[in-house]
Order: sequence, then structure tokens, then C-alpha cells
Amino acid sequence: MEMNQYLEVFIEESKEHLQACNEKLLELEKNPSDISIVNDIFRSAHTLKGMSATMGYEDLASLTHQMENVLDLIRNEKLSVNADILDVVFASVDDLEEMVFSIAEGGDGKKDVSKVVELLKKIEKGEDLSSQTETASEAVEKTNQVNESTQMIKDYDDFEYTVIHQSKEQGFSAYELTITLRQDCLLKAARVFMVFEILEQSGEVIKSIPSVDLLEEEKFDSQFTVAFVTKEAAEDIKNKVMKVSEIEDVQVHIIDSSISNQTQNQSESSSQKNDESANVPSSNIQKVQEQEIKTASKQVAAASTSSKTIRVNIERLDILMNLFEELVIDRGRLESISKELNNNELDETVERMSRISGDLQNIILNMRMVPVETVFNRFPRMIRQLAKDLNKKINLEIIGAETELDRTVIDEIGDPLVHLLRNAIDHGVEMPDVRMKNGKPEEGNVVLRAYHSGNHVFIEIEDDGAGISRERVLNKAIDRGIVTPQVASTLTDKQVYELILASGFSTADKISDISGRGVGLDVVKSTIESLGGTVDIDAQEGKGSLFSIQLPLTLSIISVMLVELQNEKYAIPLSSIIETAVIKKEEILHAHNQKVIDFRGKIVPLVFLSEVFEMEDQLKNDDFVSLIIVRKGEKMAALVVDSFIGQQEIVLKSLGNYLNAVFAISGATILGDGQVALIVDCNSLIK
Repeated sequence: MEMNQYLEVFIEESKEHLQACNEKLLELEKNPSDISIVNDIFRSAHTLKGMSATMGYEDLASLTHQMENVLDLIRNEKLSVNADILDVVFASVDDLEEMVFSIAEGGDGKKDVSKVVELLKKIEKGEDLSSQTETASEAVEKTNQVNESTQMIKDYDDFEYTVIHQSKEQGFSAYELTITLRQDCLLKAARVFMVFEILEQSGEVIKSIPSVDLLEEEKFDSQFTVAFVTKEAAEDIKNKVMKVSEIEDVQVHIIDSSISNQTQNQSESSSQKNDESANVPSSNIQKVQEQEIKTASKQVAAASTSSKTIRVNIERLDILMNLFEELVIDRGRLESISKELNNNELDETVERMSRISGDLQNIILNMRMVPVETVFNRFPRMIRQLAKDLNKKINLEIIGAETELDRTVIDEIGDPLVHLLRNAIDHGVEMPDVRMKNGKPEEGNVVLRAYHSGNHVFIEIEDDGAGISRERVLNKAIDRGIVTPQVASTLTDKQVYELILASGFSTADKISDISGRGVGLDVVKSTIESLGGTVDIDAQEGKGSLFSIQLPLTLSIISVMLVELQNEKYAIPLSSIIETAVIKKEEILHAHNQKVIDFRGKIVPLVFLSEVFEMEDQLKNDDFVSLIIVRKGEKMAALVVDSFIGQQEIVLKSLGNYLNAVFAISGATILGDGQVALIVDCNSLIK
């Protein structure tokens, strides 16, 4: 049976089962006596084993089978769960994930897992892992290091073998080059590119481990292997590659013997299977065939279900979005022409087109939406490892993982969230003995929360740790020259907390691998602001901290209020606006040498956009003032404009690299009449 048609289904289902294993193992760690959790893990492992065997991935099936044996002993209460056993099972799942991702990238799913299998067998025999000379986690870590340091191409597909074989017939030599970069190499991808350039001038590259995509993304340690055919001598090739800077070593091996061994092994394996099958009773063969038919039927059913969805490259969605943005601009132009001509038929057509394009916009935006669960799923394992490294007890609670965000935003928020979570665990949550002294439970709570509010998504990271020390932050800020002692005395608690987002600020007494080697939270702030979002901090010393990230639902099409200033048009995002108002000049008050208004019992400062954008004073010839009240968090401001034009959906365009530092302007848009309107950055004005 042709299995390639089921490959996508196999990969997706395998990822789901492995994710389920990870989640359930974390639950089992908290409730080691709950057999129902073990049963869930066992079912996922058993299903994965069956799928792997059906698809012909024997290494995957073998490791899963060994893991399944250990789980079976636990669920039958012949084995008790402890930290060492869990470490080995977690390591097994890590290896399985690596093998599945290898298959997804076009590989064969093979990996040397002998050390992990050996540990699983010891557990199965009842041997005490804690009495070994090295712990389970240390042994697994050492295995991973060995695997990384001996990357060799274990096998070739038929096409690659044919290319090598034909090249040899034409007088070429085939080599495997294992290239090791220096540990302090800064631009690994650049060095890989230079190596490939040299090799392609001397011959032809057949294959690489890791794949070219992973090499370009620098997703490898310091070593990679290349299969290569050439007419030049091995020593000459080695010397050429060694001339590339930051390369530590080059090992060259002739391929021919490895291929012949592989072919021989495959032949022996095939022969052995034939011999074995000859000794199997016909009734057993019939049972096996029936089982294979049932499995195949399930695969076909899964494939037919998945056919209701298709995978679309994000680049295609970007092109579709760009085309739709052009359509939105032309729609605005048509609406403008329709108003000028005052033609009923044209008005009706434009109105219908506006309605249809609005529906189309919603569909396109929804196509780009992805649950934040795709980012959140990797955090429980990370938190578990961090807690072990720091000797802390941490409970991570995830709320609202189904909340959806634009794919471009999802791709960017992972690193900031990792940094904030590490910060919460390293600096926020106290050591268990300290928590006990302070009347808190030993286990610290970290909550990762996501929810929609208006046109924004909020992601919050909350902990019940030590909070933020106002005095310590101020002292550090004064030492670093971020604020003066005079200004420091006037700051509110929230303004003090926001100082930790300043560039280069860190309250760490020593550099830590956990909290980011002393790098401050300014990296988080700059990344979030580049996505059009904001970061707010709230804390109570001794009780905990709350970091709140506000992000726009989408980055390209936004609703704005168009306003006029001295015959120029500006756009103010509706997401920042509370309301509009027109007041008399006499209602303008003065406080602390600044013009303010009384807005519903609150004193709100006036911001004259004419002054910000260096225009003439807009109050000269009018007794009334047009205001737009905007908000950022709890802060408000009243923007003074000449007049209101109306609400409109516009396409947000960047000003480009040459104008990236213009104050209070976040971008531009093209209006229906062809004019360019600048988009006002309310957050900058409120600051």
C-alpha cells in the first residue's frame, strides 16, 4: 500500500499524541498515584507505536514499545513513579519528538537512542537508577551530546544512492565531510554558506545533516555533515574548507563502504523477515493481515476527515492580504467618487461592494488567526526544567489558550513570553523555605492568561512571588542614570515599576542563565512595541507581580477616526479613542503650567497636535475646540484638532527605514482621494 498519501496525517497525529504525552507526564509528576493519567499516556504511546509500525518507522516504534513496557508496569502497579523514571520517560518523548520532526522535514526518522532504551530496560528490570554513578537526566544529557557530536549520514534514499553510484561510474569520488565550527562562532549560517560555496565550485552536494533549512536557521549545535561528489582529492577539499574562518575541524570519509554496508544490511534484514515469515503459521499471518487492513481503514478514515482542511503557506496569505489592502484603498476611492457624482445606481453598487469586501476582510483575517496555544504548549516543560534547575516548586496555570492572534504576531511573541516567564520564576517566585517563612505555600503559582478585549488581545503573566521592590528599583535606576534623585521622589509606584523596562536595566545581583545573562526586559518591550502593542506592570511587594501585554488583533487593516489639521488629514486609531467632544475655549483650565480640561470629574491634559507637528496655533480664529479623548492604560489625554472628518477603515503602511524615528507617527495610509494621511501614535503622545 502506498503510504506517502498518509504521511501528513501520521505527522500531525504523532505530534498531537506526543503533546498529550508531555501534558499528561506533567500531570503525573504532580499526582504520581493517579493511574488514570498513566492509562492516558499509555494509550497515546500505544497508538503512536501502531502508527509508526504501519508507516514503517521501526526506530520510532521500537522506542515507543520500550516506553510502553515501563508505562504498563506503572499502570499495573508493579512499579512506582519517581523523579528518575519520569526523567527517562520525558527524555524518551523528547527523542520521539525529534524523530517525528525529522520525518516532517523529509528525513527518515532514525536516531541513536540506545542509551535511553538501556535506561528504560533497567527500569523495566526493576533496577534502581538513583544508585547508578550518574543520574538518569545526566545520562540522557550525555547521550544527546554524543549524538550531536557524531552526526553521520546513516542512509540514503534510492535517488541519492543512484546519483552517487552514477557519479562513481563517471570517475567521481563520493565523500562525507563532517565539519565542526568553533564553539564561539557568531555567524554559523554565514560559515555554512561559505562552505557550501566552496563545495559547489569543486563538485556537487548530495545531502546534508541537518537539512539545509535547519542550517540556514542555525538550528544545529556546532557540527554538520555533507555528502559530496567531486573529482578532486579528499585532502584538497579538506584544505579548501579549512580556510574558512571559525572552522575548527573537517573530517573526510569515503561514502562507498557505508552505502554497500547499508545495502547489505537492508538485504539481510529483508532476508531475515522472509525467513521469519516462512515459520509463522498461516492463521497468524491471516490475523496480521486482518489487523493491517483495520489499521489501513483507520488511516483512510483519518485522511478523509483531514481532507476538509488544507495547509496554506503563510507567504500566500501575505500576498492575499497585500492584494486585499489594495482593494480597500480602491474601495475608499470609489466611495469618494460616488459621493461627488451623487448617482443612485453607483451608490448602491459601491455600498454592496463595501459590504462584500467587509465580509471578505473578515474571512482573510480569520484565515491568518492562530490560537496562542501553539506558543503556550511549550511552556509547561520549560517551567518544569527551570523549577528543577533552581530548586523551586512551581505550579503553572494556563488560561485562555484558545484565544486567537494573527499568525505574524504569534511568530514574534514566543521569545518575549519566555523571557517574562523566566523572569517570574528566577526573580519573582521565592525559594520554598523563604515562602514558608513568609506564610506562603511552598509551591509558587505562575498564571499565563490570554483573552480578547475589543480589538486587542491581552496576555498576562502573574505570579504570587516577592513582587517588585520600589526602593531597590529606584536605587538601581539612579545608579544607572535612568532617573535623577529629584525625579525619583515624584514617581508613582506604577511609574517606578515601568523603569525595569528601560534599556540595560537589571536588578540581578549576578548574571544568570535563567533570567537571560543580565539582559533587561527592554528587549521584551521593544519587541512588543514593534508589533503595535504595549507592556504594563503592576506589583505588590511581597505578594506578587502582573505583567500585561496588549497586542492588536491584526497589524494591517485598522479602523480610524480621520481628522483635519490645517488642511492636512491625520488618522487616529479607534482602539485608542474613548470619545470625541467639542468644548468652549473658556472651559480650558490651567494646572502645573499645563492646559487641561475637566473630563467627567478627571483632570485630563490637552495635547495640541498643531504644536506637536509644528503648525500654526489652531485656537486663533475659533471660539470652540474639537477634542479627541484617548487612553493608554489608566492614562488619558485630550488631542486638540481642527475638525472631525469621520470613521474609516484604512491600510496601515510603514514609513520605511528612513523615517522610522518620527515622533508620534506610527505609519501612513492612502485615502480614497489619493492623499496620504499620517497615523497618529497616541501612546507616544500620552507618554
